[in-house]
Amino acid sequence: MIQDKIPGREVPPQAAPAAPAEQPDAAAARPSAPPPFRKRPEQRRKVCRLCAEQVEHVDYKQFQLLRSFTMESGKILSSRISGTCARHQRQIARAVKRNRNLSMLPYVAK
Repeated sequence: MIQDKIPGREVPPQAAPAAPAEQPDAAAARPSAPPPFRKRPEQRRKVCRLCAEQVEHVDYKQFQLLRSFTMESGKILSSRISGTCARHQRQIARAVKRNRNLSMLPYVAK
């Protein structure tokens, strides 16, 4: 600073901060309480069934396979629910739509 360089203007040294007073350990004084929330049990990552079976291509003629990836109402199951990878999910969606067009699978089940 500029004041440090001016002769006759001495800056008093900074005082060291005082040590904190001894306080009893707060955690030891409190009884151990359970956390306010419950931890979810770790869930295993779903594995793509088609990758595990090494299915290269999903065909619209594989009626039973496509039936397992649709709901009773006729909707296509999401990959989050079925556990399929993105590549096979696209193939399933394409095959179900072709299958519906040929009236093998219903658009909507009543």
